[in-house]
Order: sequence, then structure tokens, then C-alpha cells
Amino acid sequence: MSILIENVSKRYGSFQALQDINLNINSGELVALLGPSGSGKTSLLRIIAGLEHTDNGNILFNQQNFTNLHVKDRNVGFVFQHYALFRHMTIFENVAYGLKVRPRKIRPSKKDINDKVTELLHLVKMESYHDRYPSQLSGGQRQRVALARALAVEPNILLLDEPFGALDAKVRKELRRWLRRLHDEFKVTSVFVTHDQEEALDVADRVVIMNEGKIEQIGTPAEVYERPANSFVYDFLGSVNLFKGRVHKGKLETGNAEIAVPELKHQGAGVGYVRPYNFIIERKSSGSSSIESIIQHIHAIGPVVRIEVKRKDIQESIEVELTKEQFLNLHLSLGDIVFVKPKELKVFFE
Repeated sequence: MSILIENVSKRYGSFQALQDINLNINSGELVALLGPSGSGKTSLLRIIAGLEHTDNGNILFNQQNFTNLHVKDRNVGFVFQHYALFRHMTIFENVAYGLKVRPRKIRPSKKDINDKVTELLHLVKMESYHDRYPSQLSGGQRQRVALARALAVEPNILLLDEPFGALDAKVRKELRRWLRRLHDEFKVTSVFVTHDQEEALDVADRVVIMNEGKIEQIGTPAEVYERPANSFVYDFLGSVNLFKGRVHKGKLETGNAEIAVPELKHQGAGVGYVRPYNFIIERKSSGSSSIESIIQHIHAIGPVVRIEVKRKDIQESIEVELTKEQFLNLHLSLGDIVFVKPKELKVFFE
């Protein structure tokens, strides 16, 4: 089931939640709506579900206009952040609920409902918990049950609003991989909302990055991370160091340093963006792009060593990541004077 969102806008009083959103989601695709709080991602998800109505624009499923269709007629499965399970029902009854309340003419038989629920509980590895109540389960287990309940009615589209937001980091990581495998098996068109960059990049086929009710960029995880469309996307996706300065004759002049950016023909005020792993640390200066700094903090746990240095020219901090091998070869200690040199820098003009 494909989803086409055409020129959708939504306002709540004086707040513009969505501004002229256009998005095409392919059948069977898993798409993440990613952005900070207030960016409009949950509003868009609720409009797709039919829980909210648009002020302008259209929602099409398989080229059919569903804009004014009631939520119960859209055949959409919705998974909420806090599960929304029925506390007085067992796990089996929760999953069976959507099937049991169907109109009599399309309601499956009792045996078919039992078979379907048993199959789903086995799929989400919860079959041995069928007679327990939600209060007797962990957060990760409850989220699996919520997914099984959404899938029970065989939805054309599966929508998930911050599905793992209430879980701890380890459980969240396990469940998002499980969701990816589940999606690959079911092939149901899925859209999930998250503010967690790692979650979106790890799970989704494509990522839609939103900010202030607008779409900033759409692309595969590799595309949005490696080729960000603008400074907001670059800054939002992972850690980044900013170098404010001026581009002049193919160089970014920042403090006492001059960093070559030969691909830029324009001149003017700009900001350079560098990921922490795109630096070289040297004991001696190797040119005008080397930034003299002092080591202020070293975090050497695990395979990646994170080092915070402070520039000596403009008193700003830089976060650098080295492999453990690189760190040991340099024999670095707190208080050492070093020269930090960007290997790769992306400049956006102000």
C-alpha cells in the first residue's frame, strides 16, 4: 500500500504544525519521520492515520483519496509510545481485541481468531505469556504485544509513534533490530516517528528529516548522513564541530587557521562542519590548517577514544575521536599541546 502526501498543512491555533508537506512512500517501505520535538512528525503520522484532519492537502493510499475517510475505514495499525494495552485483559485478549470487535459479517470465527493470535504471539516470542496481564510484563514485552495487536487486523499500513521511546537503551536496540526483521517478513508499509537519529539510521529504508513543520531532506540513511542537504541536517545527525569564519580564495579562515575548501567558489561568512572522527591529531604543526590546542579530557573506554581539546586562538572546544591504536601511538595525556587538523570539512554559508 503506497502513501502519497500532497501539499498537507496543519495549524493548531497560532501554531503552524505542518507547512506544505509533500511525500511519497512506496508500498512495503519502512520510513522514519525524524526530527526534534515540535517539528511536526507526530502531527503528520496522526494525519496519515486519520486521527487528525488536514487544513489543506490530500492523503492518498494506492492513489485513492483517503483525506476525509474516518480512521476506522483506513485499515491502519497504530502503535503508541506507551503501548495503550488494556490492563484488565490478558495478553491473548489484547491481541485478539481488534478481531473480536469487527462487524459480524467480517468477523473471523473463534477458531480463526485463536489461530491468528497464537501465530502472532509466537512471532513476537510472547506465546508463553498469553495468559498474563500487561502489568506483569516488562516494557519491551509490552511493546511486542502492542505490535502484535496492531498486526492482528492485517493493516495495509503500520504507524508507530516513538515505539521504543519509553524503553532503556539496551532493550531499545534489541527491539529496533527485531522490528526490522519483522517488517522484512510482513512487508507492510510502515511509518515510524522518532527523535533518535541512531534508531532512524539503523532501521529505516528512507529517512524524512523534519524541522519546524517542514521537510529538510528525504533520503536513505547513507544519503542523509553522508550528504546532508543543509546545516540543520548536518548538525542534527550526530556529533559535529562548528568552525565559524569567512571563506576567502578557497579557504575557510577561522581564528588563526586557514582550512582549504577548494570546491567553494563563493566568498563570505560561513560555518564549517566536521565530524569528530574526521580529524588528525599531530604533535607538530603541519601547516595553516593545523589548530593549536590543549587536551582537556580523554575518554578511553572501548574501541573509540573521545578527546576534548580547547583551541588556543579563540578558546573554543573541539571533540575528536581516534581509534584506540591511534591514541596509543600518539601517547597523549591531559594538558598536552597538540595540533588538530580536519580531514574533511563541509561549509554552509550563513
